[in-house]
Amino acid sequence: MTTLAAPLTHSPASAGILDVDRLGPRFGARVRGLDLAAASDAEVAAVRAALTEHKVLFFTGQRLDPDSHVALGNRLGRLTASHPVVPGIDDAHAEIYALDSADNGFADVWHTDVTFVRRPPLGSILRAVTVPPQGGDTNWADLELAFSSLSEPLQRLAEQLTAVHDGTREFGYYLAQRRQGEGSLWEGERFTALEPVEHPVVRVHPETGRRSLFVNPGFTSHIAGVSDAESRHLLDLFYAHITKPEHIVRHRWTAGDVAMWDNRATAHYANRDYGDARRVMHRITIQGDEPVGVAALRRA
Repeated sequence: MTTLAAPLTHSPASAGILDVDRLGPRFGARVRGLDLAAASDAEVAAVRAALTEHKVLFFTGQRLDPDSHVALGNRLGRLTASHPVVPGIDDAHAEIYALDSADNGFADVWHTDVTFVRRPPLGSILRAVTVPPQGGDTNWADLELAFSSLSEPLQRLAEQLTAVHDGTREFGYYLAQRRQGEGSLWEGERFTALEPVEHPVVRVHPETGRRSLFVNPGFTSHIAGVSDAESRHLLDLFYAHITKPEHIVRHRWTAGDVAMWDNRATAHYANRDYGDARRVMHRITIQGDEPVGVAALRRA
């Protein structure tokens, strides 16, 4: 039987350990004056709690390098390999996934990271390495707020649905043609093919009990058990709702910035509006768990 946590009511972040500037009443925060490379255990614990509370956090003026980036991730949770298909930046940093615009490292589609595996990441930590002089902002959408702002009949419908997630569209060509055999060992499994997986359309957060719309245009291929036309209409409705402006925060990058997000409750989109300028970001991801839907909550 699955046990789900009660809703979060407080965190060390709200007790004054961190200087937190909320970006909205329910979503996003800027953490000021914290050096992530030198953070104490109490500060790291507060960051972890703030991540669950605010869902996306921003830190400016950081001095992380690949070693300290990985070290920080290991203090916040257990890291995955860089990606199920794409290897890390080098043998010493197999956890770091490079998004380099010079090597087709774009993320200009709304997505939640790696939902095409059985256990998608808990969260991601993204470090700005090279930023273009203009453009290249990243947007995050609050999937919990998107669910809670649906009408009650649509909430009830969504809670009954299951979605299929498939990484073939984004990574199938890479796997089959470009660098076959070089994929990462992701949680004990080496991916030689991308088999679709099913996740509930409404995910129950394992720490807070909050519900979110757990679908995304990057990896959700269709809704199971309905016609193709019904699936398209349902997903179009959910996607349009998720990306309403009031559900979104946007970050303009400077070199050294770090963003962390709760991958269980957000989707994101990186603007590709910087022409031939180069944009390089390094991402690490924290191991997650298998998404649980409302049916499991009711059985618990």
